Amino acid sequence: MVLYTEKSKREKMKGHGEEAAAVLLFETKEAKGRTAFKLISLTIFLGIVSIWAYRIICIPRTGRYAWIGMFISELIFGIYWIFTQSARWNVVFRHPFKHRLSLRYEDKLPRVDIFVCTADPILEPPSMVISTVLSVMSYNYPHGKLSVYLSDDGGSELTFYALLEASKFSKYWIPFCKKFNVEQRSPQAYFARNIDMNHPEFKQEICNIKKLYEDMKRRIESAVEKGCISNDIKDQHRGFLEWNSKVTKKDHQSIVKIIIDGWNPNAIDIEGNKLPTLVYLSREKRPGWAHNFKAGSMNALTRVSSKITNAPIILNLDCDMYANDPDAIRDALCFFMDEERGHQTSYVQYPQRYDNITKNDIYSNVAFATNKIELAGIDGFGGTLYCGTGCFHRRESLCGNKYSKDHKFELHNEKSNTKGKTVQELEEECKPLANCNYEKGTQWGKEMGLVYGCPVEDIVTGLTIQCRGWKPVFYNPTKHAFLGIAPTTLDVALIQFKRWAEGLFQIFFSKYCPFIYGHGKINLGAQMGYCVYLLWAPVSLPTMYYVIIPALGLLHNVPLFPEVSSLWFLPFAYVFAAKTIYSLVEDLICGDTLKGWWNLQRMWIIRRTTSYLFAFIDTVIWQLGFAQTSFSVTAKVVDDDVLKRYQQEIMEFGTLSIMFTIIATIALLNLFSLGWGIKNVVFGTILMDLEKFIPQMTISGLLVLLNIPVYQAFFRNDKGCLPSSIVFKSIVIASLACLMPIY
Repeated sequence: MVLYTEKSKREKMKGHGEEAAAVLLFETKEAKGRTAFKLISLTIFLGIVSIWAYRIICIPRTGRYAWIGMFISELIFGIYWIFTQSARWNVVFRHPFKHRLSLRYEDKLPRVDIFVCTADPILEPPSMVISTVLSVMSYNYPHGKLSVYLSDDGGSELTFYALLEASKFSKYWIPFCKKFNVEQRSPQAYFARNIDMNHPEFKQEICNIKKLYEDMKRRIESAVEKGCISNDIKDQHRGFLEWNSKVTKKDHQSIVKIIIDGWNPNAIDIEGNKLPTLVYLSREKRPGWAHNFKAGSMNALTRVSSKITNAPIILNLDCDMYANDPDAIRDALCFFMDEERGHQTSYVQYPQRYDNITKNDIYSNVAFATNKIELAGIDGFGGTLYCGTGCFHRRESLCGNKYSKDHKFELHNEKSNTKGKTVQELEEECKPLANCNYEKGTQWGKEMGLVYGCPVEDIVTGLTIQCRGWKPVFYNPTKHAFLGIAPTTLDVALIQFKRWAEGLFQIFFSKYCPFIYGHGKINLGAQMGYCVYLLWAPVSLPTMYYVIIPALGLLHNVPLFPEVSSLWFLPFAYVFAAKTIYSLVEDLICGDTLKGWWNLQRMWIIRRTTSYLFAFIDTVIWQLGFAQTSFSVTAKVVDDDVLKRYQQEIMEFGTLSIMFTIIATIALLNLFSLGWGIKNVVFGTILMDLEKFIPQMTISGLLVLLNIPVYQAFFRNDKGCLPSSIVFKSIVIASLACLMPIY
């Protein structure tokens, strides 16, 4: 539970004069209630230590090995809990003063380059991609200082065509947004909501702009459906000459096309105002050359943009994460341009938020407490995680420069790299920067740009930047700066977490392990905060043990916990109750619902027993050299039936997945165990020893309650029900597991 108040930076500046205080562009508030939080944490820790002591002192003769397994599981849980609490130990809250920025620096605002990355025109529809592009082109920011780069790792002429269409539409969309102060500047998101059209002038203009948008969208989707661009369209722009029969997704030359030249005085909208620079980039792909996934794309963008606009500030976004706050750039600049600490700021990370979340967040995509407390706590130690999207960077820090107190980095450089050059000449000069062999023998991917070699390259990049002396910032505004698309099916959600957990665990085994790489460079609290995420995968093992062994113990009358009447039962009861109540209160304060919190507990179990488990297995296989890391793009579109069930908060199980087999098997095992325990109580079989089995019955009972949607999926008639083959396999496996003896 965290409430924000206490001393701000402005208060600390008292006595230095109003002039000095006036240039402060942000304040940092510490969290109130730290003493209470530390007291609660201390009592829980004492309870955990008591549980460890009980396991060591009271080892039974029957079920000894199961008992030792319980001790090891609880030991791992306890250590991991210490890590999670460290992330909450120093929570801070940032607040920018953008009105001060406007008053003092409006004429000195720096250029900003915005990178949008896409990889597949099928999984990431071009109509969605250009809505993101249009949203950032429409920022409340001088458009002469704004440049947007689209990196297309799919090398698709369909995406290029969509960007051409967006460039034409932007001449109407940007003035419309400014005139009517539109908040949601993604046209796709804007037209999807109910719009009040009482004002006659507004009604007419919105009808006109909506028709233009729908016509554009129809042309783009028609081209995507055909899978090619007609010759009539190709003849309208020389850029299509880059595509021929030899160009494929994984084998093509570098393509750089400046679609809108912001330096050109004729690049204006319908009202005569400057348009942002707009650039299409598809870096070279050749068989046998590692392309390093998104990290390689970002590094190519960094180099190409340095040749064209070279803005000191860079914003990078995923193609499905549109700008939701038109003033987000000004908020972020407060952290870079603050006269006291701005020169040390490397990047400003915003939390990931989504615009398609259901009321109770059925798949727990939002993570309210994580965004508002946990990440803010790591920020308090100076260890803000770079999450790969929704992040403003200082170009110098991203390019490998070390922070120095003696050097003041210039943000107001207005020098043009394009003067005296035609667009065609500039495009040709930029192409080698995106070639496969450019990075050979350089520090790109090592000391410069995003780091290669780890699947979750953004986390490693953030860590290396901090170890060079820079200080990042985590900023969680009330108005979400960016909104993306959350997974709408369970299998996609689990695959996504599996990919993250695997990459994070690989970092822990690499030279970039925070305890090794960050030793003496970043705060110990930041190191532990990083490991909260890096150790997702191994925590799957004790969780798997805890959802299986107590259930088997109940089936075979093997007690694994103290009797309820024993004093040893108190630490178990207290730790469980305190952690549960604390988690619930914290989540509710952070904006979640009661049902949303309950869904989070379910997904917590499901992720640990599926996504994290497979991430652990794959990482071990990778460490042994039997496999290589791969990257997969998750689909951003689903059919109408799936979407309807998602909106109704009905869990989707309609695909064949080994993860679903595990989920169903665990649900059935605990149902069988609870049923057996209740039967024994009713018929008096274990009535004499009931006190010994209440904890195990409680665990099985809670797991049964959490798995109610799984049981419902056994009997549903829609396409999202559990496939019959999974139902059969889970029943057989759970039944066989019931016969397993406990030693």
